Amino acid sequence: MNNQYCGIIILNKPVGGSSHRCVSIVRKALNMKKVGHTGTLDPEACGVLPILVGSATKAADFLVAEDKRYDATILLGTKTDTLDMAGTITQTNEVNVTEEDIKRVISSFVGEIDQIPPMYSAIQLNGERLYNLARQGIDVERKARKITVFSIDIREINLPYVKISVHCSKGTYIRTLAADIGDALGCGGCISGLCRTASGDFCIENAITPDELIALGEKGEAEKAILPLDTVFKNYEAIYLDKKRADRVKNGVPIYFRGKKQGDIFRIYDENGLFIALSEAAISDGRECLKLIKGFYQ
Repeated sequence: MNNQYCGIIILNKPVGGSSHRCVSIVRKALNMKKVGHTGTLDPEACGVLPILVGSATKAADFLVAEDKRYDATILLGTKTDTLDMAGTITQTNEVNVTEEDIKRVISSFVGEIDQIPPMYSAIQLNGERLYNLARQGIDVERKARKITVFSIDIREINLPYVKISVHCSKGTYIRTLAADIGDALGCGGCISGLCRTASGDFCIENAITPDELIALGEKGEAEKAILPLDTVFKNYEAIYLDKKRADRVKNGVPIYFRGKKQGDIFRIYDENGLFIALSEAAISDGRECLKLIKGFYQ
């Protein structure tokens, strides 16, 4: 099994495939075991799915925290148990709303809002995934979570369908957003199409499809799809260290370093120019230093 690769692959997940299936494709293409995705996409959704390879899997928390962008189609007047068309229709209603109603209601969901996660989600409760409970017909109380919807742009209104583009924070469920918009309009609603167009700075225009990756793998060139891990952290300032201080960073020892604003985060490189860690400017023993946040050296 190959373990030499480290980085990120931006996959364009197709409709109908699971996020886990995408991970399996990457593992096979690279002949690697240490592979993981960030930010699960529903089987009926498509779009940007960042896949981490090798020691880059340590960066999962950072990518999950990134803002997301979606193109979504809401079907008004239809409610389902999964909040999308993959589930069972539980209610249908007439759609007697105007474009002004739609614009007013949608605008009310922009900003920081409370959102209750759907039962059909990967959230764990007492070690059990909610979707497993939902499949058993079990409905449990879920606590509302604070999310931020930075913007919702209405792309098209062709009732009962409304197409929107959403820019939102981590943890936002677009299926729930669609259902809540439908409920606020008095007719209910669900998602009939969903595509994640961006995760952080990674956009769908630069993503590779599973078929394209498989083709590269068959030619022994799958590594061409891997982006360097430090691409994820390009907005942080880079600091290059000599061997002695780089070794101290690798060992988790703070290194004294003056002139940096406390709390700022930096990309750390060793004497060979290899990205090895993220560190934070801090105070230790009354002195300015760089303190390790996460190491990515193999």
